[in-house]
Amino acid sequence: MDIVYASLMRRGTSAPRGTGEAAEIIDALWAHATPDDGLEHAGATIEPDRVDLLLYLLSRTPPDPTAPSALQRASALLIRCHQASPRLHQRYLPPAPPAASTRTVR
Repeated sequence: MDIVYASLMRRGTSAPRGTGEAAEIIDALWAHATPDDGLEHAGATIEPDRVDLLLYLLSRTPPDPTAPSALQRASALLIRCHQASPRLHQRYLPPAPPAASTRTVR
């Protein structure tokens, strides 16, 4: 299993919406996840200026160097979710693409 940490930065005009906000974000992730994303579990922590996410993704077994990395799959999921979810689009800035240089920790 691969774990990816990501954050969505809150738009300046958006304030935290209470305890249900984390559940809404997780629901949106599941609603827009595809089997290729390999999403197994997700957790969200609401902060005043952002939401922090831990995405647990299935590892590729056997490893396929031509397949998207866990970071690329998580990024694609967040971008797709942000574009398709009016609430995420309204509350959060678009997710940044993954950095060119990445490090995998197992």
